[in-house]
Amino acid sequence: MSSAEFLEICVVAALVCLIVSFALIAIRIIRGPTFADRVLALDMLVSVGIGFIAVIGVKTQFYLYIDIAIALGLVGFLATVAFARFVMHRGEVSDDETPQNPREHEA
Repeated sequence: MSSAEFLEICVVAALVCLIVSFALIAIRIIRGPTFADRVLALDMLVSVGIGFIAVIGVKTQFYLYIDIAIALGLVGFLATVAFARFVMHRGEVSDDETPQNPREHEA
């Protein structure tokens, strides 16, 4: 077995693994059950996207795709931090920001 054949087998195996993980992530996004599960699944979707880009870069020997995958990783990290802050602060209301009931002022 030559190294080119071995590389082709590895690329196909990696693509199969990524497709299976993409399907499982899609199920988790649809079924939930909580908002945090969906956010985590979206973060994993970014990771799988990075994997797809990297494998296609190796398969086509166009290594600029690796730079694109790195950039997507940085953007995905920032999105994950933003989602985590949103989940952490969701539903918290300070005493100064207590929602006012408009009917209380009518009487």
